[in-house]
This record gives sequence, C-alpha cells and structure tokens, in this order.
Amino acid sequence: MSESDCQSPLFQFAGRPPFIQSLVHGVQHVLAMFVGNLTPILVVSGACGLAGPEFAELRGTLLQNAMLVAGLVTLVQLYGFGPVGGRIPIFMGVSSTFLGMMCAIANSMGGGVAAFGAILGATLIGGLFEGTLGLFLRYLRRFFPCVVTGTVVIAIGLSLLPVGFSFFMGGSGANDFGSPENFLLATIVMATVLIWQRVFPGVLGTSSMIVAIVLGYLVATVMGWCLPTTAIAADGAECVRSWVVDWPRVAAADWFALPALLPIRPTFQLNAILPILVLFVVSAVETIGDISAVIIGGFSREATDRELSGGIACDGYGSSFAALFGVLPCTSFSQNVGIVSITKVVNRFALAVGAVFLVLCGFCPKLAAVLAIMPQSVLGGAAIVVFVSIVYYGVRLAAREPFSVRNTCIISVALWLGYGVSAVPALLERMPSLARCVFSGAGIVPVAALAVTLNLVLPRARQSTMLASDEEFERALAKAKRKTSGEA
Repeated sequence: MSESDCQSPLFQFAGRPPFIQSLVHGVQHVLAMFVGNLTPILVVSGACGLAGPEFAELRGTLLQNAMLVAGLVTLVQLYGFGPVGGRIPIFMGVSSTFLGMMCAIANSMGGGVAAFGAILGATLIGGLFEGTLGLFLRYLRRFFPCVVTGTVVIAIGLSLLPVGFSFFMGGSGANDFGSPENFLLATIVMATVLIWQRVFPGVLGTSSMIVAIVLGYLVATVMGWCLPTTAIAADGAECVRSWVVDWPRVAAADWFALPALLPIRPTFQLNAILPILVLFVVSAVETIGDISAVIIGGFSREATDRELSGGIACDGYGSSFAALFGVLPCTSFSQNVGIVSITKVVNRFALAVGAVFLVLCGFCPKLAAVLAIMPQSVLGGAAIVVFVSIVYYGVRLAAREPFSVRNTCIISVALWLGYGVSAVPALLERMPSLARCVFSGAGIVPVAALAVTLNLVLPRARQSTMLASDEEFERALAKAKRKTSGEA
C-alpha cells in the first residue's frame, strides 16, 4: 500500500470518504454476512418445527427483523451509545455459536412456538448478563491475554473453514452439491478476489470482494442461459440447481413492509436459560477475539479496555434487543473481521453506510431478495479467502506473546481437545446432553473454556522459557548481529 493510499479516509476510522466508495465497501460487508445472518433463524425455527407453509409468514417476519436488528446494533457498535458500543469497525449479526445448544433445547421441549419463545427468553436474560459483564471487563481482562484471545481467533477461523468450503461446493443440502458448475463458479470468484488484490494493491484493491461477487452473479446468470438449470434429485424429483440465480423472486418481492415487534413472545424457563448463559460467556470470549483481531489487523495495535468493554456490552445488550424482535443473539461477525483485516478499510462511515443499507433491507423485502438469491458457491468463493485470513490473524495475535513452553501448551491443548473431541462422533454419543452440546459443532466453546482455564492454572515462569528451536533462533540472530557490527 502506497503512502498516498494510507492517507485515504478509507484507512482512517473517523475519516469521511466519498459516498460511492463508502457504499461499495459497506455493501461488501453486507454481502459477506447476509446469508450467515439469516441462516441461524432458519435452522432454529426448523428445529422448533416452524418450517411448514402455515409458518411461512412468521419466518419471513423473523428474517426481515434479523436484517433490521443487525443493522441497528452495528450502528451502536460503530458510534456507541453511552458505555455500550466499542466504537470499532465491526459488523454485527445473528450468531451461529448458539445453534447446537438452541437446537438441543428445542428438541427437549418438543418444539413449537413455545420452544422458540423459551429460547428468546433465554436470549433476553443471557444478553443482559453478557452486557453487564462487558461493563466490568477491565477487572476481568487479565483472564484474556493475547495467547487466549489469539487461540480463540484461530478456533473461530478454523470453525469457519468447513462452512466456507461447504458454500464453495454449493451449500450444505444442495442437490447438486460438489457439481462441476458450483466448483467452477466458486473458483472464478475466488481467483477474482486474489487477482484483483494483486493487480490493484491500493484503494481499488480493497473492492476485491464486491467485484468478485458481482462477477459471480453475472457468470451464474450467463450459465443459466447456456446450461440446464434443473436436475433429478436422489428421490427422483426434479429440482433447480443451486447455482441458478432466481431473479423472478426479486420481481415478486414487495417493496416495503414494516418490521413487527414481539412476533413471538419470550418466555422464561430455567432449563433454557442456564445453558444459554454459559454460551453467552463463551460468546464474550469469542467477541474479545474478534475485537482483538480487527484492531491488530486494521490498526496494528492491541485493543484498549474501553473498546473491549463497549464491544462486549454491545454484544449482550444488542442480543437482548434482538430478542424483542424474535431474533436470536446478535454478536460480532468473524467473516467481516476478516474483510477488515484483508482490506485495511477501518472507516466508520463506510461500515455505517453498509449498516444503514442492511436496515433498509429490513424495510424493503425486494432489496433483501437481491442478496438472498446469491448462489452459495458465489459466497463460498469469496468467503474462503476471508476465513483463512482469520486463522492467520489469530496466529499473529497469539504470537504477540513469546512462544514459551507455557503458551505453546495453552494453544496446543486447547485446540487439540476442543477439536479432537468434536471430531469423534462415537465419543460425543457417550457424553451427557449438556457436554454433547458444548463439544459438538464448531469447537469454539471448548477451545475458549480450555484456553482460559489453562491460562489460570499453568504457572508463569519468572523469566520467559523459550522453546529449544526459539533458543537456537535467538542465538543465530545474535550471532548475525555481531557479524554485521564487526564484533568477534
């Protein structure tokens, strides 16, 4: 990045870039999180049995509210509201961290609107708990040094890789999953991101994501003109291929619809509240990792107590606000953290334009439909680059502390046990239901819990004990310095 590029308002948090540039970068964030923001609503409502035609209007309302809430909570995160909001370049959206636990709660309660209401009640209470926890974070920050938050960021990135690859191949459950058309379309989008960043390394290069996604739309549309758009599923029924862009859906969507307050009334049941409270603590650790990653990736420094405290408070209170609209916990979105780390665009106004666009989507189903018809393989081609970058910045964050024996033990044991247990289905089946929910899925929950616990339990050496390989490296470096300075 040249010196003139560094002076661009796009790379300054409080700058005011031209509106067109802001719109491009803001919508780029919306494109990256749009499907992920809606997916948890679809999964949990399906687990509650709210997937039939009689619930179509309710589900549409929940999805519309999810876009509105994500945009509003993002604005609070960007600009702050008293002590709430970190005033940091982070996009907020409906979290997938809670999916395993919420589906388990839905099954244990027999599903239905009542189960979804109990989940919303637990979200309301849990959000208040996390928000209050965030306000007192300065007293708790010693529990979350770089080695812990870096490990959590690595876990976040690793957990997103299978999701990104599933999108890459057409999306989980697609009848043509892994088809050559999906692979080709995703590869074109991924190659466009990489080539665009390489050819245009300055301000223009930061638009790589949206350029690639727009190209993906165009290529998919042309494919629809030239290739068969239907296939025969395994059950013998005819189905539409997943890469087809459903433009008629946009034409049929309404231009305006008001969001609904309390589409499902929250209820409060202890068997739903207690496990969700545990996950809100884990969500706070995940948010610490996200904030740390976006600050080190965008500003090349560590996050301050004020940024972490306000960011977690926004996570919590924003989730409670979301529950009033029938929306699940609204927390920081890791894929958008990756975009900031790649592009270095940290401008608050640019992200705010994207947040306002998301709010408008909450009022305008037709705008939402334009994004909702994006083929999963197009999203996967762009997202896989972002998800890999999150792992990279997690390693960078953890490396801000020496790779001592103690710190290496924290990272390796947390990642090993967190992902090892979740990778063995036979072992998961033998666990109690609560432990099964914690260890199944992405593995972020056990990784975060183990990293925090090991950081408290393992004693700190008075003097940093380097690994043997690090000692050899330090000796070689010192020797090279002596030769350079002319010393013996």
